[in-house]
Amino acid sequence: MSETSPADLVAAAFEAQRDRLRAVAYRMLGSHADADDVVQEAWLRLSRQDAAAIANLAGWLTTVVGRISLDVLRSRQTRPEASYDDGLPELETAVDDGRAPEDDVALADSVGLALLVVLESLGPSERLAFVLHDLFAVPFDEIGQILGRSADAAKMLASRARRKVRTGERPASAGREHREAVQAFLTAARQGDFEGLLRVLDPEVRLVTDTPGGLVVTLGATEVASSAKLASGAATRGGWVLVDGLPAIVAWREDGSPLSLMTFTVVRGRIAGITVVVDPVKLAAMDLHGTGPDNPPAPVDS
Repeated sequence: MSETSPADLVAAAFEAQRDRLRAVAYRMLGSHADADDVVQEAWLRLSRQDAAAIANLAGWLTTVVGRISLDVLRSRQTRPEASYDDGLPELETAVDDGRAPEDDVALADSVGLALLVVLESLGPSERLAFVLHDLFAVPFDEIGQILGRSADAAKMLASRARRKVRTGERPASAGREHREAVQAFLTAARQGDFEGLLRVLDPEVRLVTDTPGGLVVTLGATEVASSAKLASGAATRGGWVLVDGLPAIVAWREDGSPLSLMTFTVVRGRIAGITVVVDPVKLAAMDLHGTGPDNPPAPVDS
């Protein structure tokens, strides 16, 4: 029976860490494709190292993934379009039963669409310190080494990021404020009220449309308000559903097939992000739990 080679042992040790490393990178970058690239780069760097000389492989890999992710975040500041090449995260849909979601949904440790929007408002160093410490319990001295700063400086960065997430820049907790902002947007879209749209949209709002040909990104309140015709159609042909625990809108064709799914991210009472899925293949693959025309969700207010 042949013995396991050192290279095989290193590969096995890396595979045991892969899921955790990918989770770290995704929470740093908000992109599955970027996270996979970061993890692959970490593996290439490990393959060039003497693994036997690494005392703490998990810590070493976390440091490498953190540094690579930090470089990606910093590069996005000069190339913002770089973060839009990934597909959308999977959306978990459910029937909206009319309850106020804030009664039973809170900000979770896992990063959903809403929290990712807030994390994108943080500076790269703040985001790394918050994600590594608060979500993955990495000690501040290790975070400081990644950032090239002291442990105390890393702690201050995490504290500042934590305040932004939990207070002023935290998304409206799943609930009534979210629904009211969405309703205001739909009403303004249906009425062609351009000024009303601008009032409810964050100036830096991002609209992502998932089409059969890929993602189409529209940035800024003026541009998004000018593209609001789809929302008007959804308001008249659809109803409320819950997506990732938050109110969203599903619209249907006359034949009962889904036409579109619109999800929203609300930050401080204004819509900071809209995702519209119109790709029929992706819509057909979603489990909408019997929310079609024959068993509709709660109707959108008129």
